[in-house]
Amino acid sequence: MTSGALARVIRSAARRRADAEHCDLCGAGIPSEHRHLLDTSQEEVLCACRPCSLLFVEDAASEGRYRLVPQRRVRLPPVATKALGVPVGLAFFVRRADGTVSAHYPSPAGATRWEADPEAWRDVVARCPPLATLEPDVEALLVNTARSAKHHWIAPIDDCFRVVALVRREWRGLSGGSRVWPAVDEFFAELTEQPQ
Repeated sequence: MTSGALARVIRSAARRRADAEHCDLCGAGIPSEHRHLLDTSQEEVLCACRPCSLLFVEDAASEGRYRLVPQRRVRLPPVATKALGVPVGLAFFVRRADGTVSAHYPSPAGATRWEADPEAWRDVVARCPPLATLEPDVEALLVNTARSAKHHWIAPIDDCFRVVALVRREWRGLSGGSRVWPAVDEFFAELTEQPQ
């Protein structure tokens, strides 16, 4: 083999390794279907191999830096979120360990965040008791009522971050263009209930 051919093989192998998914903790290669951890100090979702994800199987009361993101998805009846101050129809709400609730909505610049009114959140939970079971930091109320859609879910936080990434990737111009809303509709159409 010539040195040029050997260099091409090495570059090709390096590209394949770079394209493959890796555990963000230990660097091991992982399959496309894998678990995620939430780094609570950075509010960042990390990919995890099976051994690393098993290290962080913690209960909701844990105060560890890394929290295993659950896989539970529950379709809810319509939830009235207007009192929570949502200016748009696509948003998610995360209950924190301290009891506060942060609201987020995807935008072309990423997720815009604000603190939801505690009294309004308590009223929403009183009308929809399953919301009282949200695991702090790692599950959210995910809502899509944009353009006459009616989707209300208890969802893992990684699903919410996927919606944010989708909106950032597909948004064009001032109004979103022709690609963003069909992509959002497809995302919600593919969600399936997954009790845990």
